[in-house]
Amino acid sequence: MAIAEAQNKARLFERIGQALGTNDDGEILRYHVPGRIEVLGKHTDYAGGRSLLCAAEQGICIAARRRPDTIISVADVVHGETTRFHFSADLAIPSAGWEVYPKTVARRIARNFQGPLLGAAVAFGSDLPRAAGMSSSSALVVAIFTALAIVNQLDQRDAYRLAIQRPEDLAEYLGCIENGQTFRSLAGDRGVGTFGGSEDHTAILNARPRHLVQYSFCPVRLEGSVKLPDDCIFVIAISGVVADKTGSARDKYNRASRAAQAVLEAWQSEAGSRSQTLAAAISSLTNGPETIRAALLHARAADFDSPALLRRFEQFFLESETFVPQASAALARGDLKNFGDLVEGSQQAAEELLGNQVGETMSLVRNARMLGAYAASAFGAGFGGSVWALVERDHADAFANQWRDAYLAQYPEHTARSQFFATSAGPPLIHL
Repeated sequence: MAIAEAQNKARLFERIGQALGTNDDGEILRYHVPGRIEVLGKHTDYAGGRSLLCAAEQGICIAARRRPDTIISVADVVHGETTRFHFSADLAIPSAGWEVYPKTVARRIARNFQGPLLGAAVAFGSDLPRAAGMSSSSALVVAIFTALAIVNQLDQRDAYRLAIQRPEDLAEYLGCIENGQTFRSLAGDRGVGTFGGSEDHTAILNARPRHLVQYSFCPVRLEGSVKLPDDCIFVIAISGVVADKTGSARDKYNRASRAAQAVLEAWQSEAGSRSQTLAAAISSLTNGPETIRAALLHARAADFDSPALLRRFEQFFLESETFVPQASAALARGDLKNFGDLVEGSQQAAEELLGNQVGETMSLVRNARMLGAYAASAFGAGFGGSVWALVERDHADAFANQWRDAYLAQYPEHTARSQFFATSAGPPLIHL
């Protein structure tokens, strides 16, 4: 990490230690769980597509210690919020709010792993903005699961060993905790209410410092990595438009997911295909895109007409099959011009085909390019959230200030909630 970021974490861990206190119940576990930057891969993971990812230096600092009973207590030292509940397979899950995440994790663990389970006292502090597209919610899921898994030595249990043999498996399982799906022998349960994939969890657990990693999904597979140029850094703009996956943005997010599933089901019905994902359907055919487009011309699905299905398919195909692999290759050969052009194409497809952008994120992207960024794109679920810009490291502070000024001149109502900061491609989850 950058020295300033490491110092920020040290201060957070000091606050967390004071909140957690000490006793004789065993050692305290400390670790940092990063947020993620989705460089490319807009709404591709749950359909088996590709993403180009890295970890942010910002994230969640967390400390935990074992309890002798089944009580789980979680304290957020930054926001001054706490929750306390029993480790139970019948745990009631609220419909919204940050408590959804630790309670969903605890309930799923209790249902998937037989045998006695011990609770934990957990305290955390985050410098990730909430509901801003940087995976603050998924980072919390990973953080709480890690604490409870280590306290209970879940990796020593037969059910865990049977289903999870590598970090990519764990990432996919954590994605299933959120979306409620079954993962191999680990039965599904209610999730957090969003029909997402495992892109966030994969980046959080498997990122490489100073690199972008390219993954495909369903199942999770590493396709390669590419080093970020030493003289480049990301500047992140938090738009201030909240995109809460358990709140106002959930239905819009889920509609994009349902549209991809509707495309697959239309193809399955037309061709009698057994492909389980949209990516698998494309790769199973010699002329996959053309054949699927032809099938969608007269397709109908609940809530989606043929043009809507065609738009969703085109965005997925362009993002997964063109923009991600070609942008990765351009970066590997140092061609930042081509990289920027491909990222621009991805952003345009998100605006015109996926339809998950708002005026604020579109304005941020255009302003970043006008100010000289090599590339810029909105990222995350969309309907608000954040934008990344790749810029020269030596000019990052000046760029961030100019970018902020241009944005707030247009959207002064977001002055209080917007944030602008720099981050390199950081490390994955770190145990201290």
